[in-house]
Amino acid sequence: MSGSHHGEGLQRRTLLIVLVLNALLFVVLGLGGLFAESSALLANAADNGSDAIVYLISFLAVGRAMAWKRGAARLSGIMLLIFAAGVLVDVGRRWIVGTEPVGWTMMGLAVIAAVVNLICLMLIRRQGSDDVNMRAAETFSFNDFASNGGILVAGGLVMALNQAWPDLVVGLIVAAIAVKGGIDILRDAAAEDVSEPLEDTP
Repeated sequence: MSGSHHGEGLQRRTLLIVLVLNALLFVVLGLGGLFAESSALLANAADNGSDAIVYLISFLAVGRAMAWKRGAARLSGIMLLIFAAGVLVDVGRRWIVGTEPVGWTMMGLAVIAAVVNLICLMLIRRQGSDDVNMRAAETFSFNDFASNGGILVAGGLVMALNQAWPDLVVGLIVAAIAVKGGIDILRDAAAEDVSEPLEDTP
């Protein structure tokens, strides 16, 4: 029992750390995205903001019944899909009205965000937990890290080509990554629904 409580304590601390880091990234990337007129940065900021909310939900789910944890994971997946829809709307708007992203700001913030998200990913993986919410948290951090790499490339292309389309393309890619992550989390939660009765069978 003490081992279980110790594991739950580690999960709470890990989730609290990544929650705070993602909330900070939401603010920094959001302000940077507005300054740089970057759809990709704003998409990444919204992603980190939704992640922070999901980490809070996962934090509250630690130590609760499995049904509660599955519900929290489902909410995480749904929020990712909603976020993806919002990004698609923003990219479409910027494509129509036009935008002039600042490449060097995109690249600098992408590097900072990549370092922070890599730290989050390492902290989560260090847990070695098979909990559905910890797996969802790992999916979020990996998606964010991959998105940061795309923004770094887009920033370089924006500077080299003096064109806005790389920023918009990466915004679409970030949305696609979010869709895949949301679907994966929902499938994982559904698989837990199927496997639980089997685990309870003597």
